[in-house]
Amino acid sequence: MAELLTGFPRRRTVLLASLLAIGVTATACSAPGEDRSSNSKPDAAVKTELGTDPITLEMYAETGFPLAKALADEFSKQHSNVKFNIREDQFTVIVENAPRVMASDNSPDIIRLPTMVDLVKDDLLKNLDPYFTAYGWDKFPASQLMQLRVGADTRGTGSLYGMGLGYSVTGVFYNKKLASQIGMTQPPATVAEFEQLLAKAKTGGVQPIMQFNKNTAGINFPHQALQNQFGDPTQVADWIFQKPGATFDTPAALKATQAIQKWAQAGYFPKDANALDYAGMVGEFQKGNGLFMFNGDWESANLDKAMPGNVGFFLFPSETAGGKHVAMSAPNTFGVSAKAKNPDAAAYFLNWVHTNATAREIAVKVGGSSPGGPSDLPVPAAAANTVLAETLKASQQLGAENGAVDFTANATGGIFAAAITPELQKLVAGQQTPEGYVKAVQAEYAKELSR
Repeated sequence: MAELLTGFPRRRTVLLASLLAIGVTATACSAPGEDRSSNSKPDAAVKTELGTDPITLEMYAETGFPLAKALADEFSKQHSNVKFNIREDQFTVIVENAPRVMASDNSPDIIRLPTMVDLVKDDLLKNLDPYFTAYGWDKFPASQLMQLRVGADTRGTGSLYGMGLGYSVTGVFYNKKLASQIGMTQPPATVAEFEQLLAKAKTGGVQPIMQFNKNTAGINFPHQALQNQFGDPTQVADWIFQKPGATFDTPAALKATQAIQKWAQAGYFPKDANALDYAGMVGEFQKGNGLFMFNGDWESANLDKAMPGNVGFFLFPSETAGGKHVAMSAPNTFGVSAKAKNPDAAAYFLNWVHTNATAREIAVKVGGSSPGGPSDLPVPAAAANTVLAETLKASQQLGAENGAVDFTANATGGIFAAAITPELQKLVAGQQTPEGYVKAVQAEYAKELSR
């Protein structure tokens, strides 16, 4: 998932607005050889054959999300000489550990990437440009790999330093039985209609939104969903890009924060949201304790198993009827350590993930998201009348509307832990004002950029 980030001293990080793999209009990228760091140069030659010698690939992955292990298991089944030693941690722990782990002599071959720019700047992440050429990754939609590039001044241009294990989209899951109970016959077409449903649910004794806010701010999902619709999403992207003059202190961000405060005061979030973690949120939703849950398609397969036939999904609606959808979207990003003992095998695995038919099916059925890869490869179909089928359709719709943006939590390495999470916790507890929230986030952003 794209929940992110605890703070520790690090240099500037830049993350770019995401574009989905399917149907997204390609935007210009600089040449692959245009590197972010003067010290990090691509290898001149790489091997694209796995061979038959025994190999153990060290992988550092995120706990609670089974896609990486499922892919590793299938890879070993197809390539019996390759075994995986998988270490898993919470994403916040990976954020803290990544620089130290990657700088050690026991650096993993493949690692779930919390951020990219600092790791590139510190020569800890392998430049994948030679593999881009060797494997013909130019056949992938340019927009699919764009956010995995790091250039001289921003993410989104320059050399390739990561690949996605699934390309996700976020939106709103809903309990169909509870929706019928309050008279919801179709997904809302506007923000106002969504808020009307929240009010109906509350009046009818149904918890309107089941959302976590412990450890990492899950309420940032609905906050950014609102922010994306209340203003030009390019402003959000520019802030994440760290473009000169970009600021979080905008009318759109303030309006979104005011809405979140209103929802909290109205009881639309759980009373104990600040004590509810991600797993607890999903568990409560699966028990039927919530009409809506803001989350990503990575939960689709789990929800289909836990609540078969009772879960729907929609992209968060626009402010006006018929408006373009905008949603947070990002790949489950993995990279190869600069100190990897088996970099060629690691790159072989990353290519296999995108191109092997069984691997692509696993990405859909286990990861709940588009597998990415060459545009001429079909996306495996999901079973009819499943929420997985709905999230895949939403992914295609968002791609066609070119409405994907990255998470505001990715704007800098420490912004989520140092500002967004604690300030949102204070906001929903009545200890922070909307004006204070947007200013606090921007102040932390400016502080980090000045380091």
